[in-house]
Amino acid sequence: MAKVYNFSAGPAVLPHAVLAEAQSEMLDWHGSGMCVMEMSHRGKEFMEIIHDAEHDLRELMQIPKNYKVLFLQGGASLQFAMLPLNLLGDKKSIDVVNTGHWSKLAIKEAKRYANVNVVASSEDRNFTYVPAEETWQRDPDAAYLHYTSNETIGGLQFPFIPSSANGVPLVCDMSSDFLSREVDVSQFGLIYAGAQKNIGPSGLTVVIVREDLLGKALPSTPTMLNYQVHADADSMYNTPATYPVYIAGLVFKWLKELGGIKGMAARNDEKAGLLYHAIESSNGFYYSTVDAPFRSKMNVVFRLKDESLEDTFLSEAKKNGLVQLKGHRAVGGMRASIYNAMPIEGVKALVSFMMDFARQHS
Repeated sequence: MAKVYNFSAGPAVLPHAVLAEAQSEMLDWHGSGMCVMEMSHRGKEFMEIIHDAEHDLRELMQIPKNYKVLFLQGGASLQFAMLPLNLLGDKKSIDVVNTGHWSKLAIKEAKRYANVNVVASSEDRNFTYVPAEETWQRDPDAAYLHYTSNETIGGLQFPFIPSSANGVPLVCDMSSDFLSREVDVSQFGLIYAGAQKNIGPSGLTVVIVREDLLGKALPSTPTMLNYQVHADADSMYNTPATYPVYIAGLVFKWLKELGGIKGMAARNDEKAGLLYHAIESSNGFYYSTVDAPFRSKMNVVFRLKDESLEDTFLSEAKKNGLVQLKGHRAVGGMRASIYNAMPIEGVKALVSFMMDFARQHS
């Protein structure tokens, strides 16, 4: 089998060790005689899997006891609707920071249910920076403040956690940098993340919500979109995404073995540093599209000065086992997603190829 380094933005690369373990357990999980995909979600075997997954995630993130961990479905996109339905309560508006594609989609969906106050936007400079927090125009009576910590498409990442002014709960879409760096969960009212970047395969969404924010769903909220329903049922109100939960649990154990989130953050810093250095030292052959303080350590977006070479770059990269480097259709260019599971060897291989390509085509 040809070896490739997969730089896809999602569904994304999974740890080799996790895939190997899943392969070894495919036909028989722990002597049960069953594959996880065919287990009853009510059986003791799967109950052990989902409880272990929650336990390990709580340990990794040091999640306080007054927070519920929910394993849901529908991706981060469904959360765009679930958030206002559950957290608006008797309020009329929500605050949102607009820093890119996914922020805009969250805003569009939230407008169905509430007045949306865009506290700050970097659209004036094509989402290349995060507006300084002191310039944000907050609504002191907002139900919550929402932001996207890492914009997967634009390659922009918040280098700070916003303050929770006036007691307004902080809500964050962490889909593409979840578990990649340490965060203080107690600073948030709610964190959510689609699995297919840093957690596991698509089909699973993790929600971490402070208990005092539960029980406020609008009367029109469908049962399946009510956080309280899922919290009361320990994520088992209906059949959960059983196999993605299982893989996520293996990923959590893998992270613990590598030194937890602190250890992973150091690895991510090193990987991103190597790649951005290659871009910056190319004498303009490559260039980043994001201001330096806000460049993502998960999704490195860059362009070639001579855009006519981009197709050649992608074709040659693929021949060298470097795949899924094409930027999102909305922005073009290149995008190297270097999530937790991307080994440093993959980044080194990409950097070596980039240097060779630049020498050949300069």
